[in-house]
Amino acid sequence: MVEKEQVRPLAPAADHPSSDDNEAALHLKKIRRRKLIRCCGCLAAFLLLQAIVIIILILTVFRVKDPVIHMNRITVTQLELVNNNTTPKPGTNMSLTADVSVKNPNVASFKYTNTTTTLFYHGVVVGEARGPPGRARPRRTSRMNITVDIMTDRLMSSPSITADFGSGLLSMTSYSRIPGRVKILNIIKRHVVVKMNCTMTVNISSQAIKDQKCKRKVQL
Repeated sequence: MVEKEQVRPLAPAADHPSSDDNEAALHLKKIRRRKLIRCCGCLAAFLLLQAIVIIILILTVFRVKDPVIHMNRITVTQLELVNNNTTPKPGTNMSLTADVSVKNPNVASFKYTNTTTTLFYHGVVVGEARGPPGRARPRRTSRMNITVDIMTDRLMSSPSITADFGSGLLSMTSYSRIPGRVKILNIIKRHVVVKMNCTMTVNISSQAIKDQKCKRKVQL
């Protein structure tokens, strides 16, 4: 008796993706890649625009400008005269009060520490003073009074004092120094030192200042 052949089931045919499916997947990848490129491009353009704006602000609005110091007026106080108002009374003191203004052209405050003023007579220091710290508000002007007490012993011991008293005029020079700092948005910090040299002539009889000339210098 002939044995019947065993019939084995055929293995299922493997599913091969069609060409349409491949094209769809490839198209989808291209779309995603384009979106990614567009996002990266937009982000880069935004960052570049931000950098350009910041640079423009730093070079224009946020650029640190030089504070301006100005000597508005100087008055003579505590001066007693004898001999028809031509000679200071021996043993008396003499003071000069300076009205000084500090103009801040920046968009941030200019904070300054103790100011110093030195008075010279023919190259010899005859008076010194220190002013209090303060702050000049943005684009504002701050004013302060600085009183310099003159060392009369040094002034009277100068060889030129007799001739100056005879002419009724005292030629003096002053040097003021104001150190400070300008800080903008806690990013831009700049230390600034404002210096000013002045020459002046004091009329002894009227106790007034004439022929005052000042030169300013800013050190960053």
